[in-house]
Amino acid sequence: MALSISAAMLLGIIVFVLLKGGYVRFGSMLACTLFGFTLAATGLAPAINSGLASLTGLISSF
Repeated sequence: MALSISAAMLLGIIVFVLLKGGYVRFGSMLACTLFGFTLAATGLAPAINSGLASLTGLISSF
């Protein structure tokens, strides 16, 4: 049975666990989140999406 989960949800869970574990403070998390939203609005966004799609394709082939 294949499990499908969106990258946003998976990364959100990882950030939540790191925040609760004390590895990342709230200010750092907020700065990284805002950087991600800003980066998504640039011309680099298609390349990032393509790279993530390639990575997920590679992982799913295992």
